[in-house]
Parts: sequence; structure tokens; C-alpha cells
Amino acid sequence: MSRITYPTSIETAPEASQPLLQAVEKQLGTVPNLFRLVSVSPAALEGYLGLSGALSKGRLPAATRERVALAVAQANGCNYCLSAHTYLGKNLAKLNDAEIAANRAGRSNDVKADSAVRFAVKIVNARGRVANEELKAIRDAGYDDGQVIEIVQHVALNIWTNYLNELAQTEVDFPMVDAGAHAA
Repeated sequence: MSRITYPTSIETAPEASQPLLQAVEKQLGTVPNLFRLVSVSPAALEGYLGLSGALSKGRLPAATRERVALAVAQANGCNYCLSAHTYLGKNLAKLNDAEIAANRAGRSNDVKADSAVRFAVKIVNARGRVANEELKAIRDAGYDDGQVIEIVQHVALNIWTNYLNELAQTEVDFPMVDAGAHAA
């Protein structure tokens, strides 16, 4: 049971959150528990959806964004986000099981994406204080400074959802994936 009570439906959400949740439902076909949790604060929901929407228009491919989300969720031990992004990775980004396992281990089987995933994990572990050599390596892998900034934003957004879900103990409403059951 969640430690923060959240609406059971769109209709029971704060009035200002209802149109935002309706848009989520239209896009995803459902309103996952995370969105209903965030809807407790209409401002937070608007901010989350705004940043997510803006990043979806960025230059990182959807598969790379999911790879980063998986690596960050694993690094933070967030079962909710790991479950959600495993589902999204398989069904939307079309990642296979071997790729998802690699992402959870902080790498990728795709050469270019491997650099982004490894860099994302370094950002998490170093709290943003990566060495000059690591910044050079991501650039040498073909990522420009705009894409580096997008990777950092994806890391930050995923850390926020990881921490919120861990704090709230949000009920997992995706096929369960346990962060503790992974051998890196």
C-alpha cells in the first residue's frame, strides 16, 4: 500500500489534474499509478508531463531514452520504474530481453547507446561530477553537447520518479520486475 494516498480515478483527482490525466489516458490507454500519485500536486504533474513531453522531442532515440531509464532505475533500486520501463522498453522501444538485461547492468549491446547508458550510470554514481575523460568519451562516441544535456535531463527526471516511487511505495501496476533480483 502506498504511503501517500493518491486518487483511484481521474474523477477523484484534484480538478486541475483531471485534464492532464485525461491526456495521459488518451496517450497510454490507461493512467498508471505514478501519474495518479503525481496528480496529488497539479503543479508537479504539469511539470513532469511538460519535461517528459519536451524530452520526447529531443534528439535521443526512444530506445536510448528507455535504456537510460532502465539503467537509472536499476542503479536506484526502484522496482516501480524498473517494472514500468521494462514494459515500455519491450513494448514501445522494442528492446529484447538481452538488451534490457544489459541496460540493467549499466551498458548496452548497441555500440553508440552503450556510451549513453554508461555515461548515465556515471552521472548517477558520481552525482553529476564526471571526469573530463568521461565527458570526452561520450563526445567521442558521437554525442554532441545538446545530447549530453538531454542525457543529464533524462537521468534527473528518472531519479525524481525513482525517489518519488520509493518514498511513496507506489503500488506496481506493470508486470513486476525486482531490482534486487538482477545479477550485474
